Amino acid sequence: MQNKTPTLTINEIYRSIQGESTWAGLPCVFVRLTFCDLRCNYCDTAYAFYAGNKMTMPEIIERVLAFDCSLVEITGGEPLLQKGVLPLMEQLCDLGKTVLIETSGAHDISGIDRRVHRIMDLKTPGSGEAERNRYENIPHLTRSDEVKFVIGSREDYLWSRRKIEEFDLVNRCGTVLFSPIFGRIQPRQIVEWLLEDNLRVRFQLQMHKFIWSPDTKGV
Repeated sequence: MQNKTPTLTINEIYRSIQGESTWAGLPCVFVRLTFCDLRCNYCDTAYAFYAGNKMTMPEIIERVLAFDCSLVEITGGEPLLQKGVLPLMEQLCDLGKTVLIETSGAHDISGIDRRVHRIMDLKTPGSGEAERNRYENIPHLTRSDEVKFVIGSREDYLWSRRKIEEFDLVNRCGTVLFSPIFGRIQPRQIVEWLLEDNLRVRFQLQMHKFIWSPDTKGV
């Protein structure tokens, strides 16, 4: 008896403007995988925890290519929970796409194709999931990768500053990102702290939440 065709559980595939990271503002195809084993208290994609449809690799690739867009982001949920995501990213790279992955940082990133740009969170205390950070990932980071801190308080900011110093993140990866928890802290407050400390990080806002309503899906 032959094995069944491998599938991935996909929540949605759509094209929009990239709202975060150094790639912000560019047209991008998003492949959102289902399932996440973290429960950050600010999560804005809880709808991807369980809902999704099984799709084969050729079906996913066909959907992505139909958008005729050079930039593709693999996101979730937590995309690394599904092992099939690794060959998916490899195939997209082989097809000439610039591939990004957004990951919580709680799972091993070492098996990701080196052509993929990894955007990895380090979860702050304010997320409620800081104990899930997998610090073994840090030695695998390269200058093509980005580390993101999502900040909701002074405590989160100071914690993030210590981690940058502890792991020399500014020199280890391409970019360190500071992002406010939407609706929990005034963005200007974080900017003032950054300027005061002269931190070599990139401040960012979730651009899509200002273009569309913050709760809008598929953007």
